[in-house]
Amino acid sequence: MCGRFTLATPAERIAEHFQLAAVPALAPRYNIAPSQPVAAVRAAEAGRELVWLRWGLVPSWARDPKIGYRMINARAESLAERPAYRTALRRRRCLVPADGFYEWQTLAGARQPWYIRLRDGEPFAIAGLWEHWQGDNGTVIDSVTLVTTTANTLLAPVHGRMPVLLPADAYSAWLDPRLQDTGRLSDLLQPYPAESMSAYPVSRRVNDTRTDDRALLEPEPEAGRR
Repeated sequence: MCGRFTLATPAERIAEHFQLAAVPALAPRYNIAPSQPVAAVRAAEAGRELVWLRWGLVPSWARDPKIGYRMINARAESLAERPAYRTALRRRRCLVPADGFYEWQTLAGARQPWYIRLRDGEPFAIAGLWEHWQGDNGTVIDSVTLVTTTANTLLAPVHGRMPVLLPADAYSAWLDPRLQDTGRLSDLLQPYPAESMSAYPVSRRVNDTRTDDRALLEPEPEAGRR
């Protein structure tokens, strides 16, 4: 799964990487958590737009928006079959900018957080699906879930799942509203190459969602690294 991630890359670099027409207002974030607003890139008439979506998908048909707390991740293998995701897979896909994410390894009953990023330190896109929900009282929620797949060989000893990191040359296809072939879309949802990533253990301070500072990225040397 993916329960926390980071986005601290300068906004100018994010605009360049995702081919945005304008530089977005982004503050560095080191501990982005479910239910919080996250930046997402969607297709727009004039190209691509960056919008803010609540992390935790609320399907349009949901009676209670609290369902979003249970839908922060969506398994790539079942997107086309599950009612909560199959329409969004065809029509409402997005890119979630990030520059790292956390996973937790269980060892001797304790959970050790690890930080994972690209070896070159560049930003990347997590494959996302978004939805629009409106309650009877007029409340509107635009929300997102992060797509996950089986872990690559780097992450497998830490956790069995990982977010789908799309290569840059797949961004256009993932965002293209004309592409609705679920088979072709599923082909994009593969584990990212392990040799292009790095991982190392970090402080358990990240467990507290109120903690959001750069020190969270510092390695915990006694726990080892990959």
